[in-house]
Amino acid sequence: MKKILFLTDNFPPEFNAPATRTYEHVKEWLKDKDVQVQIITCFPNFPSGKIYNGYKNKLYQKENYDGIEVIRVWSFMSSNSGFIKRVLDYMSYAFMAFFVGLFCKFDIIVATSPQFFTTWAGFGLSKIKRKPWVFELRDIWPESIKTVGAMKDSAILRFLEKVELFLYSDCAKVIAVTDAFKSNLISRGIDGKKIEVITNGSNLELFFARPKDNELIKKYNLENKFVVGYIGTHGLAHSLDFIVKSISKLQDNDICFLFVGDGAVKASVVSLAKELKLENIVFLGPVEKSEVPKYLSICDVSLAPLKKEDNFKTVIPSKIFEASAMLKPTLLGVEGQAKEIIEKYGAGICFEPENKADFIEKLCKIKDNNIYENCQIGCQKLANDFDRKKLAKSMLDILKEIY
Repeated sequence: MKKILFLTDNFPPEFNAPATRTYEHVKEWLKDKDVQVQIITCFPNFPSGKIYNGYKNKLYQKENYDGIEVIRVWSFMSSNSGFIKRVLDYMSYAFMAFFVGLFCKFDIIVATSPQFFTTWAGFGLSKIKRKPWVFELRDIWPESIKTVGAMKDSAILRFLEKVELFLYSDCAKVIAVTDAFKSNLISRGIDGKKIEVITNGSNLELFFARPKDNELIKKYNLENKFVVGYIGTHGLAHSLDFIVKSISKLQDNDICFLFVGDGAVKASVVSLAKELKLENIVFLGPVEKSEVPKYLSICDVSLAPLKKEDNFKTVIPSKIFEASAMLKPTLLGVEGQAKEIIEKYGAGICFEPENKADFIEKLCKIKDNNIYENCQIGCQKLANDFDRKKLAKSMLDILKEIY
């Protein structure tokens, strides 16, 4: 029997994309009787930086989470805002994961980004324990922090980029979540033979077409409304201020926007909506992953925007897979590979990022019944091709080839 040590600072009950991907992959892996998995993560606090109910930020705690062996370690906690505090958060977890990992038995390590320092812990453990390690690449960091303006080009940033390239070269495999990430690494000198692509996908047992939740519709006064939903992290990269400003120019009173989640810009976006006196927008706090389908059910369209930056052309928002599985077309404000996927399957409509006129035009277009129904057909095809179970099995097959 082989044992996988998985390092990730996000894990359920946190409910962001990295936590969900790891959890759903590991649940599938454990169906293989020849595989054991141990997770080292921190105590749940994302994105507010506040410890979840039922937990304390202790040095060490073992837990069985839904049949998965989990070790939680202390970390400096901060909200998903403030560059210095976040770096302290990331580094403290990486140090503790490395230290605790020294006492674990395993055959292979998987260290997942976008928390860049997690991969440092994976590298260190690999050298000391003489075991192979895999870099799961979810974001091109540190380039992405420069893109959102959290850090300017500097000697420190260039040093971190050199470390980044070294880690890609050192690991046994890079498992990237997009083909664009693979192309990025190859263009920077990384051997393409060591890079595999396992995209995000959706759990078709959780996300599937269902009737709208009438209780939620009544609770938030969404009867007879065309609901555009954004469910996820309200972060620096997501250009939600642009969305709110665009809403103020919208003439169609039948359209309502639903924002569910929390993050670095949540307070400022809510404040902006109040300042603009918008009445066609509802803001809700984050909900458990198991509750997301209920809220997605009352949406007619799933909104997936990012800032207009070249770096984000490599990003595929995971929410497009979950929305498609529920036959909810995506209104996508992302260029690059995400746009290619949506257009290939016809699972939504794309607008130019941060272009108000184009956003409003495409929003009105997707309301057309014929276009909307054709998008739903595309959603079904997309969901079938990006089934999380199939993707998890493919990733496990790659790991088995290494150990």
